[in-house]
Amino acid sequence: MTKQPAILNYKQTGTGEHLVLIHGLFGSLENLNMVAKSLSNSYCVTSVDVRNHGNSFHASSMEYPELAQDIINLLDHLNIDTCLLLGHSMGGKIAIQVAIDQPQRIRKLLIADIAPVSYPPHHLEIIKGLQAIDLSKVMKRKDADDQLAPFVDNLGVRQFLLRNLALNSQGEFSFKCSLSNISLCYPQIMKANELAANQAAYNGPTLFIKGGQSDYILPEHRAAIAKLLPNSKAKIIQGAGHWLHAEKTLAFNKIVVDFINS
Repeated sequence: MTKQPAILNYKQTGTGEHLVLIHGLFGSLENLNMVAKSLSNSYCVTSVDVRNHGNSFHASSMEYPELAQDIINLLDHLNIDTCLLLGHSMGGKIAIQVAIDQPQRIRKLLIADIAPVSYPPHHLEIIKGLQAIDLSKVMKRKDADDQLAPFVDNLGVRQFLLRNLALNSQGEFSFKCSLSNISLCYPQIMKANELAANQAAYNGPTLFIKGGQSDYILPEHRAAIAKLLPNSKAKIIQGAGHWLHAEKTLAFNKIVVDFINS
């Protein structure tokens, strides 16, 4: 008897064509709520928690083909034959991998502020800071924020990271995400997307949405993008950084809908 694959935690809202949303590193399905809420008026939106994040299962490996297979297993579980796929940051790399691995299932691909390239390890202080939090001294979220502040000076980033804290039934704080596995797998998460020997590029329509103030997508990434996603174009949201969907929600959602309908 074949073992059933573990299924990611997900939330589904709305009716219509299927649209799947994948969050970024240290996020959860709630991160894309502003997108899901608006688009669920026209689409059946499935938001997922990536492995080791939110309420999904924990695992000690996070290679992109594995993360993509988690999404494919969920599509199978939900009987979704084809869908629109949108990923932010790490979620964008996962989405690219899904499109490469099963191109026939992805009608259009939307990638928010990430390129399919390897990145320098710029989250090391964040990981160190989160691991340094003494949860036994956390009675309220502010206590955790005070402990994290020496490692992460940006209040908005700290607030985002500390959404991972949850109260258990004993009234104690713990992390929903698996800090140990994310730390262990961090070198895998920073890797580029690559075609396997038997794989072709994804030729479906692809849109990159870039924050005008973000440096995650750069001119030198064009060759890597063209190799994997030759049928791609880009839109820039001026005045937005890496969290473009949260900073400029109306503009972001309009770009998404316009591309889907084009």
